[in-house]
Amino acid sequence: MREIEAGKITETIARLCHEANYELGEDVVAALKKAEQSEESPLGRAVLRELLENAQIAREGLFPLCQDCGTAVIFLEAGQDAHVVDGDLHAAVEEGVRQGYTDAYLRKSMVRQPFSARVNTGDNTPVVLHTDIVPGDRFRIMVMSKGGGAENMSRLAMLKPAQGREGIIEAVVTAVDEAGGMPCPPLIIGVGIGGTAEMTMLLAKRSLLRLVGQPSPDPEVAELERDILERVNDLGIGPMGLGGRTTALAVHAEVMAAHIASMPLAVNLQCHSARHREAIL
Repeated sequence: MREIEAGKITETIARLCHEANYELGEDVVAALKKAEQSEESPLGRAVLRELLENAQIAREGLFPLCQDCGTAVIFLEAGQDAHVVDGDLHAAVEEGVRQGYTDAYLRKSMVRQPFSARVNTGDNTPVVLHTDIVPGDRFRIMVMSKGGGAENMSRLAMLKPAQGREGIIEAVVTAVDEAGGMPCPPLIIGVGIGGTAEMTMLLAKRSLLRLVGQPSPDPEVAELERDILERVNDLGIGPMGLGGRTTALAVHAEVMAAHIASMPLAVNLQCHSARHREAIL
């Protein structure tokens, strides 16, 4: 049994919160550069250049990429042969976000009593924590800062099985069309298919951790991703909703089995500021 100190988990999460909010991933930067070259709209190209400049300024000047530093969403793959010592796992995760958002001067956006008083918690906790027990003796920690504007455009649809592949495409394209410029495109579109209502939402969110544009290893799913992306970019919403071909940089779909009477579908939109980092302990 391998021991992992709770303090090390806290330290790692604090660092990942900082890095995710200050340095746009190289995969996202590469996707934006590619989009700038292919975008047909002059205004769209200008917007993409500004997004790239923003990422460079944030990295070089040590500024947050966006004023909305998001909800801290943590995906934790805990090796079954590892044991947390000198503290509680959940408390260690919360403290990591608390330190990361405070020390890096990131905006704290979480409010308690959300339907009434809406009092800011002051440290961006509580976190949204998803934990999986996996083989091995390592902890894989993935930190995502999920902005409110894009998250507000999430959709859950309990489709009829007979709606099939075309029903999925139509539902995703409609969700993006109705969102327009509000989720700050160009987007990465997370799609969950199957499972149950809560599981398909989780599949859609987790898919956003994939490298931008990395296709599904399942050829059928990869083809679906390509078809959705083409349909979405035909909408003409464009970068920041100002028109153009680049409404989305990628579609990432995750699929699991479903009940014979169900075909749950989730859409989780990620803005161009796709902020996430991971580490292995």
